[in-house]
Amino acid sequence: GCSLKRNSYYYTNTISNGICMVGNIYTSQKCFICNGKFTHIEDRKGCYCKNHPEVQANKGFIVRFGRQITKRFKVYDQAYHFLIGLRFKAVEGSLDIRDYKADKPISFRTMASLYLEYRQDEMSVSAFREIKRYLIYAINYWGDQNIKTIGYADFEDFLKIRLNEISKKDKLSYKTINNAKSALQSLFKWVHFRDRTIPIPDFPKIKYTLGYRNILDVKDQASVLNEIHRISYSFNPRIYIGILWLCTYPGIRPNEMRNLKEKHINMNGYLIIPAPKEKRYKKIAMSDEDIDLYQSVRPIGKPDMYFFRHIKGNGTAKPGNQFGKDYFYKWWKSACKNLGIEGVDLYGGTRHSTLSMLQTDLSEEEIMRHASMHSSNIALRRYIRGDYKSQINVQRILRNKREGLLIPINSRKDSTQK
Repeated sequence: GCSLKRNSYYYTNTISNGICMVGNIYTSQKCFICNGKFTHIEDRKGCYCKNHPEVQANKGFIVRFGRQITKRFKVYDQAYHFLIGLRFKAVEGSLDIRDYKADKPISFRTMASLYLEYRQDEMSVSAFREIKRYLIYAINYWGDQNIKTIGYADFEDFLKIRLNEISKKDKLSYKTINNAKSALQSLFKWVHFRDRTIPIPDFPKIKYTLGYRNILDVKDQASVLNEIHRISYSFNPRIYIGILWLCTYPGIRPNEMRNLKEKHINMNGYLIIPAPKEKRYKKIAMSDEDIDLYQSVRPIGKPDMYFFRHIKGNGTAKPGNQFGKDYFYKWWKSACKNLGIEGVDLYGGTRHSTLSMLQTDLSEEEIMRHASMHSSNIALRRYIRGDYKSQINVQRILRNKREGLLIPINSRKDSTQK
């Protein structure tokens, strides 16, 4: 006999002579002579009437395996092969009842949807939006296919051929395709950690070269900052301060900068990043000059007000509204255009240019830990100021490099905001 463990995903088996006889085939059809029920007789490969052995059922077959698997078939041979397959998997120990449930609990659609539901609150809005886009493409491709049956060849077909068709793009970049692969890998790792019986499949390699952003040397970067000061400071000093800080604190991304609120600035000499892309606590040590510059700006807002906000009405923007996503970039482009500088975007001209400047004075590890803020020491940095001196050293180096290049600002008097 074969005993079933009903509270498990798998059947455990006690095999007699290597044979498992669990399960049977039934039919809703009745004998046309006596209206009696048909009985499955495996030796005769069919369902027959007990009273009329010559009468055989020819439709409406149902396979029942234990109490948890039921499946209908039009043809007996299909039902029989399905039953034999279940018995073989039961003997082998690989039978997973979830594979046969009507609600498809381990289909790609179900697992990807659960993954997105769990990850939504753990990720930044932009990062979640990106992985959701890739996984929606994958759901449209694999649908209710059992996630355990998706392997290397399926990924290769999807990523290298079908993704362009599904996304309706003529040719996606290899970087975008690799991002889609990363989203799928994260999903399958999550599925595996939830259920170790589902292995992590192999993925194809996507070869690509990261694009190189144009950068500026220290003199050109200072020229752009001076031009931004000239065209924007009297209008709203926060524009210049935001872009200056992007050049000075390369650990902060433009979107993180504009999301700073009054309560996140000048807290014991730090900028507190409320929702960093890295999904870990991040604080940036401020120089004394920048603390003074921040304190010089008026009017001072309430703690929950965005620091980088509009002072005057500007088109659809109202006074007090947060800067838009591309607002810093708009002023950066205007300054570059005035100076005849082409092909340098905000990210390249601030973060990447600054990190490049530091390489002659700091080691790669120091740049990663104290300037770009890449670090694996997550818990410790939440409670100590161990990196404060090193971070201040970054600002000192940058100030020395810009010595005599920037227009001197009397921060207490230069702000014209009332």
